[in-house]
Amino acid sequence: MSEGVRRDGRRGRATAVRAAGASGVLVLLLALPWAARGRLPDPVATHWSGAHPDGSMSLTAAALLPAGAWAVAVAAGAVARRLGGEEARLWAAAGLAFWGALLTGIQISIVSANLDRRSWPEARPLGAEVALVLAVAAGAGLAAWRLARRGGPGPRPVTAADGPRLELSDGRRAVWLSRAANPWLGLLASVTGLGAAGSALAGFAGLGGPAWAAAAPLAVVAVAGGACSSVQARVTEQGLTVAFGPFGRPSRHWAPEQIASARAEQRTPAQVGGWGYRLSGLGTTVMLRRSECLVIRPREGADFAVSVDDAERGAALLNAMAARRGDSPTPPA
Repeated sequence: MSEGVRRDGRRGRATAVRAAGASGVLVLLLALPWAARGRLPDPVATHWSGAHPDGSMSLTAAALLPAGAWAVAVAAGAVARRLGGEEARLWAAAGLAFWGALLTGIQISIVSANLDRRSWPEARPLGAEVALVLAVAAGAGLAAWRLARRGGPGPRPVTAADGPRLELSDGRRAVWLSRAANPWLGLLASVTGLGAAGSALAGFAGLGGPAWAAAAPLAVVAVAGGACSSVQARVTEQGLTVAFGPFGRPSRHWAPEQIASARAEQRTPAQVGGWGYRLSGLGTTVMLRRSECLVIRPREGADFAVSVDDAERGAALLNAMAARRGDSPTPPA
C-alpha cells in the first residue's frame, strides 16, 4: 500500500470522526429542550443576573440559537483546517471541542434550571454549574489539542528500497514504530460516547431513570470501541510496547528477554473470530484491518499478534535485538 493511499485513508477516518462528533453535538443541542418540552415553561429563562433570571426566549429559539451557533463554528473550523497549516488544525480541533462542550453545558443548565417551573421568572438560580461547565469545556479543548497532535503525520514507513534485511552494528540503536486504526470502531465509539454523554446529561437535568439506564451500556461500548479503534506498536531496545486507543492506554509491554521469536504473518478476521481484541486458537490478535500482523512468540504464554504496517520490519528488528543479546530466536512453527 502506497504512502499516498495510507494518508488518504487517515484523512477519511479523521473526517468521519469529526462529522460524527459535530452531528452528535447538534443533536444534543436540539434534542434536550425537545425531550423535556412537556416539563418546561414557554418561554424559558435563558439569562441570569447574578443568581436570578432576567431574560427569556421561546423554547424553539432556545433550541435553535445554540444549534445555529454550533453550525457556524463547525463551518469556521472546516475553513481553518482547509486554508491553514498545522497550527490552524490544532486550534480548530481545540476550539470546536471547547465550544461544543460549552454550548452543550449551557443547554443542560438552562433545561435543568427551567424544569417543572410554571414560568421563566421562577427558574432555579445558577451558580456552581457555570464554573463546572467552563472547567469541562476547557478540559475538552485540551484533550482535543492533544489528540490532534497525536493524530498528526506519523513517521515515514520503511519501503522495499530501504532493504529487506536488517543488520545492526555494534552500538547502533534502532526504533521501529507503526500505527493502525479501524474507522468503523472509531465511529462506533464516537456515536455511543455521544449517546452516553447525552443520556447522562439528560439524567442530570432530571429527565428520569431511563436516561441513566441508557448511559451505562453506551459508555461501556464507547470505552471498549475507543480502546480497540487504534493501536500503536513500538520496538526499542526495551522490547515491544503495544498501546491501545487514542491516548495510548491501556498498553502491553514485553521486554526483549521475554520474546522467543517474532515474525510477520497474514491473518484475517475470519481466522481470529472478528475485529478488535480477539482470543482464538492462534493466541491473542489485535485485528483492526486486513493486513500482515506482527506476531511474537513469548517465552511464556500464547502468541500475540497485532495488525500494523511494515510488520516484517518490526519482527526483523526484534529478532536482531535477540541476536545482539546472544539469544537464538526460536524458529516459528
